[in-house]
Amino acid sequence: MDTGTHILMGVALGSIATLDPTVAYDPYLSHAVLIGTLAGSQAPDIDTILKLRNNAKYIRNHRGITHSLPAVWLWPLLITGIIVFFYPYVSIFHLWLWTFIAVAVHVFVDIFNAYGTQALRPFTKKWIALGVINTFDPVIFALHLTGIGLLFLGVHPGYAFLAIYAIIVVYYIIRFRQKAQIKQAVHEKIPNVERIITVPTFRFREWHLAITAKDYFYVGRVKNGRVHILDQFKKRPLPDDPIIEAAKKDENVAAFLSFSPVYRWELHEYNDHYEVRFTDLRYRSKGYYPFVAAVQLDRDFNIVSSYTGWIFSEGKLRKKLNLMANG
Repeated sequence: MDTGTHILMGVALGSIATLDPTVAYDPYLSHAVLIGTLAGSQAPDIDTILKLRNNAKYIRNHRGITHSLPAVWLWPLLITGIIVFFYPYVSIFHLWLWTFIAVAVHVFVDIFNAYGTQALRPFTKKWIALGVINTFDPVIFALHLTGIGLLFLGVHPGYAFLAIYAIIVVYYIIRFRQKAQIKQAVHEKIPNVERIITVPTFRFREWHLAITAKDYFYVGRVKNGRVHILDQFKKRPLPDDPIIEAAKKDENVAAFLSFSPVYRWELHEYNDHYEVRFTDLRYRSKGYYPFVAAVQLDRDFNIVSSYTGWIFSEGKLRKKLNLMANG
């Protein structure tokens, strides 16, 4: 989820914690728990700081180790240890428990969007992305704001957000049913389907699709329950080619390939260099595919420049590659 929703979830879990009698009857513990749930709801996203280094580090590591199984246990211990320094007489167990719940909920809800997490590390580095909730879901965000509004009306915070979360659970069930209907419609429309990646949008009745079939990749859109195929690409496995092998060693390309489950590739030869481009097929926007990795190599297969990330025009990509080459 987005940062704003995670913050609201911290408030929500801190409110639900007031249903815990130990928390309810100790105002200092109640304050400490609210701080813990707010911190716990944000801690796994500390890897966002990797953007300051480069896109490759961010793409390869965001929602990786900080969202792993060990991290779910370590974050609450770290946060609790810091808070107890300022609240030395509160129940450490209850503070840890609610902080743990906040961290676990953060990681759990992140697996429901198309980006996903590596939540099962260290057992596997596979990305878990269920593709039923947008990274920013206006319904979920609005329900949390409604819960906060109820607090100002004097409703008990625990019961207010318990009711809100019951509604959110129903909302998730509805989204899963929508996804199942979409997958059924795709199988009826396209033969030999091997994989369907659903990418929810801001709009409740619109989804993006990246479909892998036996011989083709299909990119589509779902609107009001109807599947529309927008693009079709012939599947081409990466060849055993020295240019491709050299490109795969580039940091930006390696990061892209470690993250993208469905992409197409292109190799272009120019007078003095080669260019290899990889395009993620999940994020089509207004006829353009903005999530790419591109690398330029000289005639001896040395990397001259490369880039990975979100680019919304060919001109901007050319500029990025030129800047890297000149840098």
